[in-house]
Amino acid sequence: MLDHVEIQVADPEKSAAFYDAVLAPLGAGRRIEHQQRIGYGLGRPEFWISPVVGPASPSRETHLGFATPGRDAVDAFYAAAVAQGAPVLHQPKVWPQYHDSYYAAFVRDPDGNNVEAFCENPA
Repeated sequence: MLDHVEIQVADPEKSAAFYDAVLAPLGAGRRIEHQQRIGYGLGRPEFWISPVVGPASPSRETHLGFATPGRDAVDAFYAAAVAQGAPVLHQPKVWPQYHDSYYAAFVRDPDGNNVEAFCENPA
């Protein structure tokens, strides 16, 4: 149903470095850079970051879930996020409350958003 999503970030350089690092293990990278916006994706831009426009205002937490091909990619995402200094919400593990093979890790990005990498493959 969704084609793409964009979030605003307070520090575009810091956020770009974070997403460059954590999306690379998932096979995604920068696809377009246009007017201070960066579009990431596997083949085309599906996830965008852009600078905050106007005065920053408090907002609710955004939760981003990135699908991966397997547990190795989730683990690599997690390692890259930790190397970037991301606060850890949940280390990689199976989440049986979702279903028996839902494996995911959760971290915070530089703006405090909840960023998840997951797969739905059995071990």
